[in-house]
Amino acid sequence: MTSDAVRKIFGRAAFWCAAGAAVAVMFSIAACHILLALSFVLLLLSDVPLRFPPVKLPLALFFLGTVISLVLSDDPSAGRPQLRKFFVYLMLLVVASTFHRLADVRRLIIVWGGVGALAALKSFVQFFTKREEARALGVEFYTHYIADRTTGFMSHWMTFGGEQMMVLLMLAALLLFAPLRRHALLLWIGAALIGGSLVLNLTRSIWAATAAGGAYLVARWRPRLLLLAPVLLALGFWLAPPSVRQRAVSTYQPGAADSNLHRIVTWRTGWEMIKAHPWFGVGPQHVGLQFKQYVPRDFAELPAGWYGHLHNIYLQFAAERGLPTMLALLWMLGRILRDFWRGARAAPSPDARAILSGGFAVILAILIAGMFEHNLGDSEVLTMFLTVVGLGYAALWAKDAEPA
Repeated sequence: MTSDAVRKIFGRAAFWCAAGAAVAVMFSIAACHILLALSFVLLLLSDVPLRFPPVKLPLALFFLGTVISLVLSDDPSAGRPQLRKFFVYLMLLVVASTFHRLADVRRLIIVWGGVGALAALKSFVQFFTKREEARALGVEFYTHYIADRTTGFMSHWMTFGGEQMMVLLMLAALLLFAPLRRHALLLWIGAALIGGSLVLNLTRSIWAATAAGGAYLVARWRPRLLLLAPVLLALGFWLAPPSVRQRAVSTYQPGAADSNLHRIVTWRTGWEMIKAHPWFGVGPQHVGLQFKQYVPRDFAELPAGWYGHLHNIYLQFAAERGLPTMLALLWMLGRILRDFWRGARAAPSPDARAILSGGFAVILAILIAGMFEHNLGDSEVLTMFLTVVGLGYAALWAKDAEPA
């Protein structure tokens, strides 16, 4: 066997490892990272040219700002996990470099839909188990459930909700813009299951973000259907289980178990950090360590909640690493949005239009959910997000203009 043949085998193996990593992130971050590392090594040994999306400069500035912030922080060793997280960004490189055909991207989205549907079924079991637990304990279900919600194959409900949201938007884009003749009904059922799991997850930021991403897709597909949105929302609210209605109402009438006040505390504290350290922040991983030093004085007692981060990606990155580093991240995301918007409008095939429209919807949803949660700080969510971005650029560069 010639060296060229071996390099081709390595290239194909790099593709399968990249695809495996993209699927594994939905149930095992350890397996995902192992496959990502293998894909990167195989890619270097192959004859496949490296292709990195055109966001190298803003991403490099984001990395540089992170390193400078870490060096200048009070305890640099505490922030090393954020340096290790740079590894996750290899997903951009391996996905964009190994996915060359729209058909391969389409198949990955379908597999995502299948795994997402299985995760949804597991979450339904978790939901009804929690309901029985509350009944056995004689406590209110909403209070019992809101602190420990459905997680599917993940360890936390926010991670589960973020991944399911991205899968649903990509699958919806495929069904709307590039419908499949075979198995279409199964995919619609899968999408319905995933949507149901998001409803029962009771994460308001995910609801809002998914609705915004879905509205964008419908606006591109059949804009007049958006006129039905108020009717559908009202009908959904009326038919929803009591816990879902209670969670929706908590947006403006929060109860003791809801996190509204907690988030106000974290946001105001983050703003105090930014005012004190506008250029380089308090340092990666230092927000939680230094949180109490910056809590506004009018909060004599902190409400229940997690204070390890600020529950807002914009405040989090600015407080941790400084305003310039946060702006570098926004520059990168803005460039991706622009490329996907233009690419979707000029897409030569239904598959390309679906992938790029879905990618745009996912980024829009992540940015909206990021106003209420540090979603890009979650390794699983970040990995899937970077995979979607890599798939979008793969669609822009795809060799097959028409679906296979």
